[in-house]
Amino acid sequence: MPDIASMIANSLPRGRLLVVDDQPTNIRLLYEAFHQQYDIFMAANGEEALEQVKRAQPDLVLLDVMMPGIDGYEVCRRLKSDPQSAQIPVIFVTAQRSEADEVMGFELGAVDFITKPINPVIVKARVATHMALKRQNDLLRSIAMLDGLTGVANRRKFDEELVRLWRQCQRDNAPLSLIMLDVDYFKLYNDSYGHQAGDDCLRKLAELFRHTLQRPQDLLARIGGEEFACILPWTEAKGALTIANRIKEAVRQQALEHRASPLGQMVTVSMGVVTQVPGAAGRIAALMELADLALYRQKANGRDGICVA
Repeated sequence: MPDIASMIANSLPRGRLLVVDDQPTNIRLLYEAFHQQYDIFMAANGEEALEQVKRAQPDLVLLDVMMPGIDGYEVCRRLKSDPQSAQIPVIFVTAQRSEADEVMGFELGAVDFITKPINPVIVKARVATHMALKRQNDLLRSIAMLDGLTGVANRRKFDEELVRLWRQCQRDNAPLSLIMLDVDYFKLYNDSYGHQAGDDCLRKLAELFRHTLQRPQDLLARIGGEEFACILPWTEAKGALTIANRIKEAVRQQALEHRASPLGQMVTVSMGVVTQVPGAAGRIAALMELADLALYRQKANGRDGICVA
């Protein structure tokens, strides 16, 4: 697990800070204070702030309270009510100094409250503290979403990403493909070589599958003992079949020994592939059922191959 944690920590990009204020002078001051440490995004009102959060997914928001249109309290309320932004910490930066204002800010979910005029030293210290906490929480969450054996996404991550990518493809009226993979006769492999060798085999296959997926938006997950899944957003059926064939060929070239397999002397995989354009009445459960059915059919038809639903 420490190796996985180090891998995630080293891959984290620079922190992303959103500054929201209707006064250009304040935005400029905060930009000068933080642009060397973080990627800075700016908004001059509440509407812009909500749009920037969707586009930039910042790690932290410095949010003015008194703004025309949607004020800072309402922006915070909307951020905390949306699962996509609820975990982003918000620091209110305001000229309001009453205890009631602070209480309201904390009740809405803010993590801190800074009063104007801004003291750059105080702002830097508090931003650094909450940015570090956010990154640490992100790291812990990433570890919780990884399969401890193979280092790829686990079932929990798979379920969350499938919902998220389904909704994105639904909004874009774009196809989403799913590949279900099962290692053929893996119980016989464990019986023949032992569970330690079986674990090593799964690690090698997971790495092989991961390298076969070339786009950052594609997700590989281990969803069962010897079962994996690939989520391929914005991918037509032809493209999904190409990837499945690429996986099959990569496994063949890897030539992992499996003397107990009725299919020969090497490890093989069976795959079920399904593609849908998520409609308003579409169901993720139906997509999973079709992929499972395609995998079942391939296993019933001799395994070591691909069945397209």
